[in-house]
Amino acid sequence: MLYLFICLFKPLLYLIFRPKVYGNRKALKTKGKVIFICNHINMLDPIMLALVSPRVIHFMAKKELFEKKLLRAILKLCFVFPVDRGSADLKSLRNALKLLEKGKAFGIFPEGRRMVADRMDEFELGTAFIAMRSGAPVVPIYLSNDSFNGKGVKMIVGEPILASETQLNVSRRENEVIFMQRMKNTMNGLKRELEDKCS
Repeated sequence: MLYLFICLFKPLLYLIFRPKVYGNRKALKTKGKVIFICNHINMLDPIMLALVSPRVIHFMAKKELFEKKLLRAILKLCFVFPVDRGSADLKSLRNALKLLEKGKAFGIFPEGRRMVADRMDEFELGTAFIAMRSGAPVVPIYLSNDSFNGKGVKMIVGEPILASETQLNVSRRENEVIFMQRMKNTMNGLKRELEDKCS
């Protein structure tokens, strides 16, 4: 349903949001299993990712959004499945891994919630866990914090981050922490690069 809506109204959506993509645009076309990570600034973020990527992206969203039948039905049609943010939700992690095993694209916001200031929150370990278990490349995308203030959506795409490039002499948990920090550092680098381009 989300992609039918985007296909039908793509020219209008581009006119309204005027998305401008910098960086490695080719990474948005990555074939096979792939994880798109992005900072979270607005409820429209998933629509922006779906708008600029030729891939159908599956997302997870907090389980509270699925409590009402109508919204639950709409979310499922938009390739969204629930996650319990208050616990280690193994079911949602398995859902993500199954999608990636089938060669699908999976989108996730590693902060787990929307930004409340012009800075990213700490990343949760779930994204690193999924990336390392699946072996899927992680494509980082940074959205400018002022994207939805009428000036047009600005984003930058980085080089894929490979979970295979990990430390061999530490535990799996330590590797997840290291990989999580790599993602965070990469996103902060993209933030600075985008700010330079738009200044």
